[in-house]
Amino acid sequence: MKAVVQRVSEAGVYIPEANYKSEIGKGMAILLGIKSGDTESDLNFVADKCCNLRIFEDAEGKMNIGIKDINGEALVISQFTIYGETAKGNRPSFIEAARPEEAIPLFEKFIQRMKLNLGDDKVKVGIFGAMMSVKIINDGPVTIMVESK
Repeated sequence: MKAVVQRVSEAGVYIPEANYKSEIGKGMAILLGIKSGDTESDLNFVADKCCNLRIFEDAEGKMNIGIKDINGEALVISQFTIYGETAKGNRPSFIEAARPEEAIPLFEKFIQRMKLNLGDDKVKVGIFGAMMSVKIINDGPVTIMVESK
């Protein structure tokens, strides 16, 4: 499992045809890739690591505090393209990405773990498998990769 974590001043997902939007203020946008064979142990590790990353600035301007310390929010977006393999040719292969029947339950458990760590009202989500317009205002910029295994 891989998460691309971006410290944001704001972020949102928009799906006009579904009349859906999900937005956050200061916090983190998490682009989550689920690999075939990932387990609940993987999602717990990645979710807990994301919730405990010290990527927000303290009073001295050092990245030394976490999302809970700033009362921040998290926007979690499923993104199978994180597992796009580009070593051969120019068209990415997504063979490592988990199929929806495997990925959806893990994505939903990831969201629940995030809510357990941060609180229900602090975690927003995109819609799994939907074509979304995503707005991410990266603060810093700060982008961190978190991987299990």
